[in-house]
Amino acid sequence: MTGKLYLIPTGLGDNAPLEILPISIKKIIESIDVYIVENEKSARKFIKSVSSGKSQASLTLFSLNKFTDPLEIPSFLEACLEGQNVGLLSDAGCPGVADPGADVVKIAHKKNLKVIPLVGPSSILLAMMSSGMNGQNFAFNGYLPIEKGERKTKIKQLERRSFDENQSQLFIETPYRNNSILEDLHNTLHTDTLICVACDLTLSTEYIKTQTAKQWKHTKLDFHKRPAIFIIHKD
Repeated sequence: MTGKLYLIPTGLGDNAPLEILPISIKKIIESIDVYIVENEKSARKFIKSVSSGKSQASLTLFSLNKFTDPLEIPSFLEACLEGQNVGLLSDAGCPGVADPGADVVKIAHKKNLKVIPLVGPSSILLAMMSSGMNGQNFAFNGYLPIEKGERKTKIKQLERRSFDENQSQLFIETPYRNNSILEDLHNTLHTDTLICVACDLTLSTEYIKTQTAKQWKHTKLDFHKRPAIFIIHKD
């Protein structure tokens, strides 16, 4: 018998995990000792907050981030092949979605291992749900280019795609550039193009607002260093 790969969601901020996640997560955490994680320190903190009685010494953690050698990743699933269940944790939200964990899941399928996704918060879906834009047809585009000229060109391309395909366009930005990207959006897009900013999702400081580029130009809010999702839609 082979073990299973559990895709275990985490919170999107400092809320107590079980205020956001289903209680079934606790049972899974308590039954698994092998984890694939982005950051060991934050993973241990999350596991302890869900199950305070779980022995930290019993945990085996494999780091999966930009410094990980891709050739090492298949070895992270050896415990599954030996009959143990393995947990995959993201730093925030759902593993495998805008997250390096997708590489592990792909390998698990190649090895014919059972993959079990668990319910938890996805900032992408929460933003889309609350935007009032087209939930039947949308695309997540990751990060926009850093260089200002390239970024404005990309914004215009996404606006054109939104209009041509009636498709809402989602993207994220490094939190310290949030104010800059919002300024680029309302200065580059047509005045009637809708922009949604969904910030601090699930937290007490949550802010979600959809309005036109023209209206955003006259809205003075500070999103500096606050995790946010941006969505645009051109009718």
